[in-house]
Amino acid sequence: MPISPSPHTSVTDRDALAATTAGRRPRVTIARGATPWFVPTLATAAVTTALTRRSGKWALAAVPACALGAGMLWFFRDPEREIGTGRVISPADGVVQSIDAWPDGRTRVAIFMSPLNVHVNRAPLPGTVTSVEHVAGGFVPAFNKDSDQNERVVWHFDTELGDIEMVQIAGAVARRIVPYVDAGTKVEQGDRIGLIRFGSRVDTYLPAGVEVGVEVGQKTTAGVTRLDRD
Repeated sequence: MPISPSPHTSVTDRDALAATTAGRRPRVTIARGATPWFVPTLATAAVTTALTRRSGKWALAAVPACALGAGMLWFFRDPEREIGTGRVISPADGVVQSIDAWPDGRTRVAIFMSPLNVHVNRAPLPGTVTSVEHVAGGFVPAFNKDSDQNERVVWHFDTELGDIEMVQIAGAVARRIVPYVDAGTKVEQGDRIGLIRFGSRVDTYLPAGVEVGVEVGQKTTAGVTRLDRD
C-alpha cells in the first residue's frame, strides 16, 4: 500500500474516500505533524545506509536507523477510512478504558491509545469547532487515574446534539498534541482534527440522554466505531 505525504488542503474523509469507491485501493498517508520525528529519522537511515558502501562498520548504525525509520512509518500512518454511521463516532483508535457518569448528566467515554494505534484523531460529530484550548499539565501514563491533569487540548463542538466536549490527553510518551483546525472551523463527522504523537488518551463526553453503545475493553476505530446507541 503506497505511503505519501498528507495533503495540506482541507478535504473531508468522504471526499478522500472517492478513490476507494471508484475501485482504487485506499491510500495510507503520513500524518500531518509527524515531520519533526519522521524526517530526521529517515535522513539518518539514508545517510548511514549510504555510508555502508564505504565501510561495513556503518551497518551497525544503519540497521537500527532503518528499523526506527520503518517504525516511524507505522507509527505515523494515516489511513483513509470509510466513515461509520451513528450520532457519535469514536474520535480515536484504541480501547475503551473507562465509562463514567458525570455530575452534570453527561457520560465520559475514555479511549486509551497505545503507541501501536493510529494517532490521528477525528471529529466525533459534524458541527462547528467553538473552542480549542491548550491546558498545561503533567505527563503521567494515560492509563493512570491522575492522567486527567496531564497536558491536554480541550475541544468543544456546536452540533445537533448541542455542545460536545472532547479532550486529547498527552501521556508519558506522547508529549505533543497537534490540532489541525482552529475555532470557527466547520467539520464533517470523521474529519481529521488533530494528532497525539505516540498515543495517549482521548475522552468524549456524551450529552445527557445519549446512551453509551460501547463497553470497557472494547476496541475502537477512529471515524468508524459508534459510541452511542439508539
